[in-house]
Amino acid sequence: MSYPNHIFAGNQFDRGDHERRDEDLLKQMLQQDNARVLPFHKLMPLVRRNPDAELAWISHEFLDDLPEEAGGPKFLGFDNERNPHFAVDITKVEDPSEIAAIAPSATFEDGRAAAADIPGDQSGILAQARSNLNWHATHRYCSVCGTESQSRRGGLMRECTACNSQHFPRTDPVAIMMVYQGDRCVMGQTRARSTTTFYSCLAGFMDQGESIEEGVRREVREEAGLEVGKVTYHSSQPWPFPNSLMIGCHAEAISDEITVDEGEMSDVRWFTRDEVLLALEDKLEGVNIPGPIAIAHHLIKSWAAGTANI
Repeated sequence: MSYPNHIFAGNQFDRGDHERRDEDLLKQMLQQDNARVLPFHKLMPLVRRNPDAELAWISHEFLDDLPEEAGGPKFLGFDNERNPHFAVDITKVEDPSEIAAIAPSATFEDGRAAAADIPGDQSGILAQARSNLNWHATHRYCSVCGTESQSRRGGLMRECTACNSQHFPRTDPVAIMMVYQGDRCVMGQTRARSTTTFYSCLAGFMDQGESIEEGVRREVREEAGLEVGKVTYHSSQPWPFPNSLMIGCHAEAISDEITVDEGEMSDVRWFTRDEVLLALEDKLEGVNIPGPIAIAHHLIKSWAAGTANI
């Protein structure tokens, strides 16, 4: 089976929609000998490198010693052999080294760095687990009445015991687009990166009541002052920092005079195809572009190589 080519995609778990509706069954599965748990400390997953990098799943016994405020395990799903897998946030554990030692040669690592080294399907699991644990950590209280809510369906939702409101994890859609016109394209520096030479695709959060095409055209107009005609979908990428879905597109500019939104962008400029090809090889002086971990790299590369469906 082939996987999507983006890091943080390719999760092959059966997320067990039927099983996660049975709270007693979830508790039973967690105690099974074939249950596997992936701990996260400060949103850093446990990763084993011996010698290749992989997520370090451990058995459930250590959960008995966790402090109550550490939060319960969240059900991720079943692998192909129907082994149940869970993730748990152990941030409240002051010294996680004893838990890490359960898996030989394992340490808690930055998720972004680890994702570049672990197998592609595991990076998708990492994205699912990290996003879910972060949402539970930051959405403990009911937005209707303020009561602390409870995790339900293995972490797929939270329910308020006071007003019975149900709350579900957010995924924030982001339009990210390679803007082109003939043999040149547009890339920009965000204000946050204004002291670097880092250029990337334009991007922005989708608004309510807005199609992907409308979001692309609005964001390009706001950030660069350019009008866009044709919009072509390329691919998407989960981005668990904290919980976005990057919707990658190519967008054809029908105007060419750039007007930079100085509130968001440090610089926006046109690049020739030859310049972009050099940048992809780290040979364009003064310009760095995203690496393969980011969907922006693939949007840029497919346009420069002439393989984009535009």
